[in-house]
Amino acid sequence: VISIRDIDMKNQSTAMEFTLVSLSSSLELQTLLFWVFTFIYATALAGNFLLIFTICSCRKLHTPMYFLLINLSLVNVFSISVTTPKLLQTLWTHTKTISFYGCITQV
Repeated sequence: VISIRDIDMKNQSTAMEFTLVSLSSSLELQTLLFWVFTFIYATALAGNFLLIFTICSCRKLHTPMYFLLINLSLVNVFSISVTTPKLLQTLWTHTKTISFYGCITQV
């Protein structure tokens, strides 16, 4: 016989942080990867901001196609600024966890 109390029982466990699988367990390789990804991140930010600045400052480029390029550059800046800093922090500090809310933010 199933009672109403048995049906109302729910799983009460929650995951508050997740363990990340790293690219490498070697500390030397993690340091190298940190600097490679830092360079790629800085280059991507500089390129996108340069593109945005150039389009905004040149009057001839105020057309719909360049408006779309500005929007794509902004989306790129925002998307890489969510995931890449956590990757860099993970590589630099060798911590392999991310909070539940941090994971949801990246998704």
